[in-house]
Amino acid sequence: MLITNANVITWETPNRVLANHAIYIEDGHIQEIGTTRSLTAKHPKTKPVDANGQYVMPGGICAHTHFYGAFARGMAIPGPAPKDFPEILQKLWWPLDRSLDAEAIRYSALVCLVDAIKHGTTTLIDHHASPNYIDGSLDIIADAVDKSGLRGVLCYEVTDRDGIDKASAGISENVRFLKRLAADPHPRLAGTFGLHASLTLSGATLQACRAAAPAGTGFHIHTAEHEADEYDSLQKSGMRVIDRLQKHNILGPNTIAAHGVHFDAREMEILKETGTWLSHQPRSNMNNGVGAAQIESMMRMGIKVCLGNDGFTNSMWDEWKTAYLLHKVEHRDPRRMGGYDVQQMAIYNNAALAGMFFPAAPIGQIVPGAAADLIFVDYHPHTPLTEGNLPWHILFGFQQSMVASTMVAGKFLMKNRELLTLDEAEIAARAREIAPRVWKKYEEEAAKVL
Repeated sequence: MLITNANVITWETPNRVLANHAIYIEDGHIQEIGTTRSLTAKHPKTKPVDANGQYVMPGGICAHTHFYGAFARGMAIPGPAPKDFPEILQKLWWPLDRSLDAEAIRYSALVCLVDAIKHGTTTLIDHHASPNYIDGSLDIIADAVDKSGLRGVLCYEVTDRDGIDKASAGISENVRFLKRLAADPHPRLAGTFGLHASLTLSGATLQACRAAAPAGTGFHIHTAEHEADEYDSLQKSGMRVIDRLQKHNILGPNTIAAHGVHFDAREMEILKETGTWLSHQPRSNMNNGVGAAQIESMMRMGIKVCLGNDGFTNSMWDEWKTAYLLHKVEHRDPRRMGGYDVQQMAIYNNAALAGMFFPAAPIGQIVPGAAADLIFVDYHPHTPLTEGNLPWHILFGFQQSMVASTMVAGKFLMKNRELLTLDEAEIAARAREIAPRVWKKYEEEAAKVL
């Protein structure tokens, strides 16, 4: 494939914006980048795909999401509104995850994958929970990701909140899926080992997870999203969350800690010392009223801070914009969380995290040898767009509706706004049929805690 007449944003270090350029793709990888004129002359027999002056750049990456929450959209929570995050867990998310069956798991993933393709997010790191359908749940999601053509990193959330048997089943599901991928690697699927959070995990279960995880496997766990996680950890162990996880050898360069809203200074130091990744989800943190993490401080310390969405829409530019604004209002200082900081999280750190799971070729940049995971953006700036001011064009100019085409591994998943791998109308229609069943089960589960 030869993409021509593109304004190419390479997201290299340093980044380049190349006017009227072409990209030659072969076997799912970028082979050459050059002017449209030079590459057209060099590959005269390759039928060109005309970008018509659109911006072509690497697809977005989401460092932390939850496909399983899709059926929460529009769903009523019985009784008084939850007053804090622990009540949100008890009244919304835990009854909902107990309401999922195999079909609901599949369609909750599919609707999110449609959303990701439409909004140019090509790699997603998911964190799954379905306590009444654990065995094989990751295979259902993996099949949906495979069908979509996107890249996915999957895990199952181990927790003690549903009893020891289901905690053990969660451990087994992670191990089974990781062994499946080790025995039969998939170029667009990877796995990690899911844990819910310190507040729902005993020391014995943490040790069991550490013992069961295959060598070299990291973990994906929520950390200090609310003060309750810290209070629980102190009560259980006399240690704060990150100290406790370090004691159980959960942290490290292959582990993702999500949120980190209520870390103290020593916890941040431990994150840095262990090379653990941190994922920031500003829309979710605002929605749950849990506060704003000390993201700038952690980045200044050298912690690898990434950007996720926690199950919000897979429009990662919306997450950019929220991160940019949240920290300004939190500190009442318009100088906080500059555009380059957001760019560092969302582009460079997210690409490095994705590369850890998919090491065969660079992801998140347009260079020879990189995976051809690209999006075409129909943006017509009315001021100059340069390498230096690009973050502010994204923050104040780019809109999700401008994503015209999405490609992964050299294959179009959406071309000129037409989905090619998934049938959005069919998926949405079936999801609407499933939703009343899921909501009814949710109401039964929620009644148990109200």
